[in-house]
Amino acid sequence: MEINLNGKAHPVTAPCSVQDLVTSIGLQGKGLAVAINRHIVPRYQWQQHLLQPRDRVEIVHAIGGG
Repeated sequence: MEINLNGKAHPVTAPCSVQDLVTSIGLQGKGLAVAINRHIVPRYQWQQHLLQPRDRVEIVHAIGGG
């Protein structure tokens, strides 16, 4: 199936959880936020939340600085 990841088409294999997606694109660790269709998905729900075709997924990585 295909989702929209940070504004670009991105193929994933169903079923695909948010955690599966984050792992598959190599983004591990703290400081990540994921929104699906403009709704934040808390980290504790990443494994249970399954992506649907045409979901709009935004992943941002917090960067510290001053």
